[in-house]
Amino acid sequence: MSALLTVGYGNREPEELLRLLLGNHCQYLIDVRSSPYSQFYAVYNKESLEAICKSAGFQYVFMGDQLGGRPQSGECYDAMGHVDYERLSQESYFKYGIKRLKTAIEKNLNVVLLCSELNPEHCHRCKLIGQALVKANIAVQHIDADGSIVPHDVVIGRILGGEQDLFGSYPQLTRSRGSYQKKDPHD
Repeated sequence: MSALLTVGYGNREPEELLRLLLGNHCQYLIDVRSSPYSQFYAVYNKESLEAICKSAGFQYVFMGDQLGGRPQSGECYDAMGHVDYERLSQESYFKYGIKRLKTAIEKNLNVVLLCSELNPEHCHRCKLIGQALVKANIAVQHIDADGSIVPHDVVIGRILGGEQDLFGSYPQLTRSRGSYQKKDPHD
């Protein structure tokens, strides 16, 4: 099985992102943003990305409804509005998304997960999805801000900064960095 890659577009020019994807033999670009639109870069909106992928010879797939970092369920948010990644990882739709990725990797497809954050340590694609994939025995690597490939455990080490918790509880890995308006579970 090959490793699954992740990338963030951040402030990258579309040509740079495309070069990174083609250089890593991307076959499927999996968009894991909860909403596949960019507030700052319209070129990274779903329709534009689909067209870019098609012209480059690989496929765009939206999976933010299954693997996005800002879920609809209010039960996945703590009282401060942070997403509880441990809770989210137990949702059936998230588990189904992980299963789909695992199937793609078992078929030796070159899959790259896309989100907006340039640095993987700031993104749910590392702290939520990457951790779930590693638990499922899938190798994960991240295309870093400088374009280099960084193993998942190195990125986790950057997040933890050498900290060790004897009880295995790392709040930096189990909660979103940002606080979002808590969703009403009755909506």
